[in-house]
Order: sequence, then structure tokens, then C-alpha cells
Amino acid sequence: MASNLKFTKELVTFLGKSVIALLETLIFTFIPRPRKNVAGEIVLITGAGRGLGRLLALRFAHLGSVLVLWDINKEGNEETCRMAREAGATRVYAYTCDCSQKEEIYRVAEQVKKEVGDVSILINNAGVVTGSDFLNCPDDLMEKSLDVNFKAHLWTYKCFLPAMIANDHGHLVCISSSAGLVGVNKLADYCASKFAAYGFAESIFTETIVQKLKGIKTTIVCPFFINTGMFEGCSTVRPFLLPILEPEYVVEKIVDAILKEKVYLYVPRFLYFVMVLKSILPVKIALLLSDFMGVFNIMDGFVFKNKKH
Repeated sequence: MASNLKFTKELVTFLGKSVIALLETLIFTFIPRPRKNVAGEIVLITGAGRGLGRLLALRFAHLGSVLVLWDINKEGNEETCRMAREAGATRVYAYTCDCSQKEEIYRVAEQVKKEVGDVSILINNAGVVTGSDFLNCPDDLMEKSLDVNFKAHLWTYKCFLPAMIANDHGHLVCISSSAGLVGVNKLADYCASKFAAYGFAESIFTETIVQKLKGIKTTIVCPFFINTGMFEGCSTVRPFLLPILEPEYVVEKIVDAILKEKVYLYVPRFLYFVMVLKSILPVKIALLLSDFMGVFNIMDGFVFKNKKH
């Protein structure tokens, strides 16, 4: 009897909270969700020397954040630093860091803590891509994909999450990919790393919920291919559904998601529909859909230059 009462109570609580969550979602569908103020927040961006990382830095510079820029490319990173200052940032710090090396991440993170302070918004953006058939992909490049695209997230979280927990304040941002949702031809190692990054970020998000760390937010970003030069030569056969995205548009969506504290961001929105279809369709039909969407040959024409985001 007691167990039945407990189950009934838990069921009613679950249904009540579900209704509240649904109503909240419906309300914010029609009314803009409040955007938080990030002025003065210490924002660390990996892969800040070009592409999305540079554009993210410039957007947060406009918002009055303190910027900590990491990149293996010292020259590109210092150029981003200069541009951020011109965009209005008063405090910008550039650090040369190879995100494929755990010990270097730990070393540079200690510098940041001593010279800047506790990072409150961590954006794991750095990434590399090989773009080759699995059996033709060199071992060292596959290892680098996993080191930069996934393992770096482990080490940066280890470095900066404890202070966020102590302060009950922080935001963890994972730049994954649509390739972290659906397997793509000639991107086995890249997909593996992005799937891993997505799963890791989602797991840590779950930990913060279980541990009732309400001050720590998570945003997981999964964009389709972006015109940053990283996927040079790639094309899409259905641009009206899955276009090659312009980086400025993607950055606008990412910053908006962070300010509104959204947990998931898929760009373009058609990816939400793709994920629903992937979950409910038989495998053969899902493969036919992928072929129709051009996923099997999207890497045709790709030019490998050991590129980074």
C-alpha cells in the first residue's frame, strides 16, 4: 500500500512538472525569452584565432565580456585579440594553447586562473577535420580529431568547472556539430569526436541537474556545415533544407542561445525534424532519406588542409 502511494505521489509530481515545463515552452514560443547580461563575465573561447571562434569573441566584446582567447595559432589569436579591443572589449587575454595536449591545457588554465580569474563562460569551439575514408585516414590525424574535438572538453571542464560549482555560477558551451547527431560519409573520426563531445556535455548537464547546481547552465550547439573554410569544397544538394551556413548567422544563433540559456541549439531548424525522422523511421528508409538529402556525397570536393575552426 505504501509503495502504491509513493508511486502515485511521484507520478502526480512528474505530471505536474511536465505540464509546467510544457506551458513554459509554449509561452516562450510566442514571447521572447529574457536574455541574461554577460557584461563582466569571463568568457574563454578555444579556437579563437579564426572562424567561429573569432566571430564569437567579437560578439562577446560588444556585450562587455572579459575575453580569454585560446588558439594554437599565435598570430591569428593575437589578431582576434586586436579586433576584440577595437570592438570595445576593455580586457582581452590571448594565450597560445594546443588543445590536443592535456598537459598544455592544464598549464595554460592555471595561467588564466592566476592572471584573469575564474572563467564563468567556457566555450569549447576548437576543432579539426580530416575528411577521408576511414581506412585511408592516418592514425595520427584520427587521434588528433579525438584529442581536439572531444578530449579537450574533458580537460577544460576539469580545469574550470570546480570554480563554477563553488560560485554556483557558470555556463558550459559545447560546439558539437550535425555530424555529432548523424553519421556522415568520409567523416568517421570527426563524427565520433562530435558524438562524444555531445554525449559528454549532455552527461555533465544531467549531473548538474541531479546535484541541483541551478547556477550552472549548459548549451550544446549542433550546426550543419559552415562556410568558415574548414569544409572547403563541400556542397549540399538540398540547400533550401540544409544549406551551407554563413558563420555570422551561426554565431548570432549561438550567442542568442547562450543569452537565453537554451540547452540545445540545432542549426538550421530542419535538423530537429531530421532527428525525429531518424528516431522513428526504419533503417532502410532513413538511409534512403540520407541519400536523398545528399549526406552520402556531401564530402565530395572536400579539400584537406589540416583545417581548424
